[in-house]
Amino acid sequence: MEKKIWGFIKDPVHGYIRINQTERTIIDTYPVQRLRRIRQLAGSEFVYPAANHTRFEHVLGAMYLAGLLGETLPVDLSEHYVRELRLAALLHDIGHGPFSHVFEPLMVDHLGKTHEDLVPWLVNETEIASKLEKAGLNPKTLGQLAVGRLGDRKRPFLDQVISSSVDVDKMDFLVRDSFHTGAGYGSIDVHRLLYTMDVLNGNLAVDGTAVATLESFLLARLESFRTIYFHRASRAVQIMIVRAMEAAKDELKLLEFDEPEDYLRLDDYKVWTELRECKRSKKIIQDLEMRRLLKCSYERTLYAREELVSNVITKEAVRKQVQNEIARKAKVPEEDVIIDTPTLPSVPYHHAVEIQPMDIPVFRKGPTGKKQLVQLSEVSQVVGVLRTFMNLVRVYTRDGYRFKVEAASKQILGDVPLSGKISY
Repeated sequence: MEKKIWGFIKDPVHGYIRINQTERTIIDTYPVQRLRRIRQLAGSEFVYPAANHTRFEHVLGAMYLAGLLGETLPVDLSEHYVRELRLAALLHDIGHGPFSHVFEPLMVDHLGKTHEDLVPWLVNETEIASKLEKAGLNPKTLGQLAVGRLGDRKRPFLDQVISSSVDVDKMDFLVRDSFHTGAGYGSIDVHRLLYTMDVLNGNLAVDGTAVATLESFLLARLESFRTIYFHRASRAVQIMIVRAMEAAKDELKLLEFDEPEDYLRLDDYKVWTELRECKRSKKIIQDLEMRRLLKCSYERTLYAREELVSNVITKEAVRKQVQNEIARKAKVPEEDVIIDTPTLPSVPYHHAVEIQPMDIPVFRKGPTGKKQLVQLSEVSQVVGVLRTFMNLVRVYTRDGYRFKVEAASKQILGDVPLSGKISY
């Protein structure tokens, strides 16, 4: 890592973050500066008034944590790799569209891409590439590492620092989102986790002495999902924004970006303003501005040991079939019944609900000091409870149709497990 520090950035979560000249140069590029105009939790500000933080401060926090982990891992990791880890974390979110995850369904449905697929493209095809090259770094390497797809066989842990069950991205957003919402579930000792990580067989692993901290991390993921990321009103807002963008996508050319500049022009400010003026989306934006939100008329929480049982209704064809059936029974327009599940790409951090703690390698030291991998369930009773697939199934509709849709949803979805109700 460059020894010469350019300066400091004061962060409300991590304190002072030191940056060097190369990092400052990359921070000042348009793709990174654009993140100032993309909120981290689009929709959550309707529930938590202070939740207006942006992707920009998140990537700075992730950069800080990546550098700290790289420096503290007890392996022979050169300054060059620590430097790359910091920059990769800084760049990991530049592919996000307007309203962050809320733009994702449009890309998935119409382009077959996610925001992660765009990161290497933006790294290699914008000013970032020349600035990295000038600093002696390979843009292709950084573009892949930024999304955890470097594939270094000797050092697979490099990808895992950026993208894994316990990565710097999750460590930062859990604490940051809790701080800005005030929800209170982000009291995780991140530094304890970082300082007890090691590399076994090339993979990141957590020392068994930090299991209590790891449990706190997993519980924070679950509670944050339920109270922040999948909050009823937040999801109503996100569903409405998705519908507005879907209606206006052709007129506003939201999915026409052959060049990086075409994509980078899209941010929260520009797209909201255009949606407000577009005839196809104007009514939805007016409803949002007056806080006339969709209402949740039915909700059910499912827990299952097997992912298949839990995820039957997440199949798009099945979901549409059930939506139409509810609409017919309630005698309301089909477009006014929406089934919402956590596996939709528009749910921020939707993977947080699929807690699979067995994926997290844990080790303990034997009498000789040798490190041995162990099952997390051997050292934690909590993870056995968490090892389930939780699915919240909700049905949204207009306020005026609320009671009719509620009655129809109960008749169709009822209390029988959905896997027994639905054939496909």
